[in-house]
Amino acid sequence: MSISHAPPHPHEPDISVKSESGASLDLEPIVPISSRRTRVPRWLRRTTGPLLLLALWQLLSATGVLAADVLASPGRIAQVGSDLISDGSLASAMTTSLQRVAAGLLLGTLVGTGLALVSGLFRIGEDLVDAPVQMLRTVPFVGLIPLFIIWFGIGEAPKVAIITLGVTFPLYLNVYAGIRGVDAQLIEAGESLGLSRWGLVRHVVLPGALPGALTGLRYSLGIAWLALVFAEQVNADSGIGFLMVQARDFLRTDVIVVCLIVYAFLGLLADFIVRSLERLLLQWRPTFTGR
Repeated sequence: MSISHAPPHPHEPDISVKSESGASLDLEPIVPISSRRTRVPRWLRRTTGPLLLLALWQLLSATGVLAADVLASPGRIAQVGSDLISDGSLASAMTTSLQRVAAGLLLGTLVGTGLALVSGLFRIGEDLVDAPVQMLRTVPFVGLIPLFIIWFGIGEAPKVAIITLGVTFPLYLNVYAGIRGVDAQLIEAGESLGLSRWGLVRHVVLPGALPGALTGLRYSLGIAWLALVFAEQVNADSGIGFLMVQARDFLRTDVIVVCLIVYAFLGLLADFIVRSLERLLLQWRPTFTGR
């Protein structure tokens, strides 16, 4: 039996097999199932769900199933959002809220990462730091709001403190787990190459803990926005949460939904920035991206 290659098409070679009797049999190339699927742009797949939900929402509002005083229609919310942008109140509130999140995130990152480094790199640090952190982690940070008001007053300090506390613990846990999850064989290999203790930390431990640290940062960002919602509803005179409190007092569900959309948009934007940073810093680590 002989095999001859006679490609009828420049992009799809055809393999023909001749049997002993001289008959020619054409064989079709095997195509993976994944390549036979219809290719739909990923951006279209990702936007289909939200667009369908938005259409259902508009339909329920137009037919009267959703009353305006229960939940405003998407058209009404878009109009209110445009009005808040035009008079500058939404931009001012976003600026104030972003400043609070940035301050709390910076302080929480410094505290959480510092404690994780002390606890993860040194056994005596773990003995001194880990137990108190684990105890404080179980205390709901929202329950500490009255105590923070007594300690720091009713200004910006308690709001930033709430965000800082919410950011610290997820970052601590993930950085600590990343440090302790470094393969011991890599440490031994570094020692055999003559790396000092600082060299091991710099070239082996910290790069190995970086994926966990970035995951912790993503968790911390999500909790930062959650903490901001509670912080800005306590004696606040500015910010997105302040707009929500005012809208609640006047039963303005349209303004409340606009503020929630802004919270979601800012959180999504922050997560996108961290994911882009992840792709940039973790190019050395190939991972499965789905099929």
